[in-house]
Amino acid sequence: MKEISVQELKQKIDNKEDFQLIDVRETFEYETSNLDGLNIPLGGILIETDKIATDKPVIVQCRSGKRSAAAIMQLEQLHGFDNLYNLKGGILAWQEAYDPNMPVY
Repeated sequence: MKEISVQELKQKIDNKEDFQLIDVRETFEYETSNLDGLNIPLGGILIETDKIATDKPVIVQCRSGKRSAAAIMQLEQLHGFDNLYNLKGGILAWQEAYDPNMPVY
């Protein structure tokens, strides 16, 4: 599984690179804090594959990196995606590195 660090993600955002960010946390978690990605909770990821880009890098994130890894494994095995990257450490790593005031749970 390909992974990306929060530092690499921040660089992509700062450089205005073309990629898609998907947050697989539950809606209430997303509403607490998010990085402006598309919210598709893990439970619905296989139903909503039409919302996931196939023509550019897709970074998948959650709270710590575990659910996003599970989502990527399902999408790669069942739907053949090959453009997915897991955000190492999830939003917790982002908060620690860049936004200590971000509310997390």
